[in-house]
Amino acid sequence: MIKVIKTAVVALGAAAMMTSCALTLPVTATSNAIGSKVGTAKATGYLGVLFFDQDASIKKAAKSAGISKISTVDIKTTSLLNFIVTYETIVTGE
Repeated sequence: MIKVIKTAVVALGAAAMMTSCALTLPVTATSNAIGSKVGTAKATGYLGVLFFDQDASIKKAAKSAGISKISTVDIKTTSLLNFIVTYETIVTGE
């Protein structure tokens, strides 16, 4: 019986380690028309605090697609049990 419980605990732990959660939230919108360009900037952190000088700013996302008039800004957060966290800024505009 104990062997079955140990196996179940290990299986649940492995399943929990392979799961992740992703959430995309709007940050802001302007009166500019929705453009055809989409720019992104991403930063990945470890243990929730170690980001090693990465940049997920709105400015970098807009620059990556050559956007000068920003329409919308969204932030996508992906977390793997809060050990590996990725923030992605998504900017649309012209």
